[in-house]
Amino acid sequence: MIRSMTGFGHGRATGDGATAAVELRSTNKRHLNIFVHLPDPMAEEESEVRSRMQEAFERGQFDVDVSVEQADTDDLPVAVDADAAMQYKQRLERLGAAAQIKEPVRLDHLLRFDDIFAAEEEREAAKIKRAWPVVMNALDAAIDDLQKMRAEEGDALREDLESRSRAIDEHLDAIEERAPNRVEERQARLRERLTELVEDDRIDPDRIETEVALLADKLDVTEECVRLHSHLKMFREALDSNEPAGRKLKFITQEIHREANTIGAKADDEEISRHAVDMKEEIEKIKEQIRNVE
Repeated sequence: MIRSMTGFGHGRATGDGATAAVELRSTNKRHLNIFVHLPDPMAEEESEVRSRMQEAFERGQFDVDVSVEQADTDDLPVAVDADAAMQYKQRLERLGAAAQIKEPVRLDHLLRFDDIFAAEEEREAAKIKRAWPVVMNALDAAIDDLQKMRAEEGDALREDLESRSRAIDEHLDAIEERAPNRVEERQARLRERLTELVEDDRIDPDRIETEVALLADKLDVTEECVRLHSHLKMFREALDSNEPAGRKLKFITQEIHREANTIGAKADDEEISRHAVDMKEEIEKIKEQIRNVE
């Protein structure tokens, strides 16, 4: 499956009095780079986000933006820390028993300890931490959304790459059709030139045929065409693969470019040179496209 490395995904989830929103932005990158932006109380959970992203994606640069909103359930600026209040009560009772004081612990005794009250910021931080499962649900939804967009763009990329590979095939067929005639023409021209230069029998006719054969070998592009057909077949097979194919496509394209360059260098023919140039133009466009393939 061909997937683009660029895209945007959004996920939203609600639960336990909290609403989490996650936005994912991805761009093309040779390796996997992940930048996570979490609310401060959740900073220690960054590794879990990275792990989830690494499971979902092979390559690309990702920006993960997480926001959490809490429902307003308490208008007061402070809240009682019940656990802390109970601990202070128990300690005061133990202290009274040790000092043989029988007076019971009263509310005004507990009010002297400021830390039985949680400030608003502390309460919000605690609630945000408790909302972590909601954040992970939103992250999963954002990943699904981004994967869908990358797959849709990947389909468009695949269609374009297949079209360009077929265009190269067409130019290659034209070169193979022209190549034998071009060799025969060059051989005939060489014989004519040698015949004009030779006015006696001092030059061995076998030497002339040897030179003609060497010329044919120099101009022959059969091997390059066979290899290029093979590379194009592998290219299309990679497009059909279920695995991320970006790196493989890049390597195959380099080999395709190498053979097209060799054909162009050996051309010595206007028609073949034109087809070689057209092939290389398609190859350059393929290179640009596969930079964005995962």
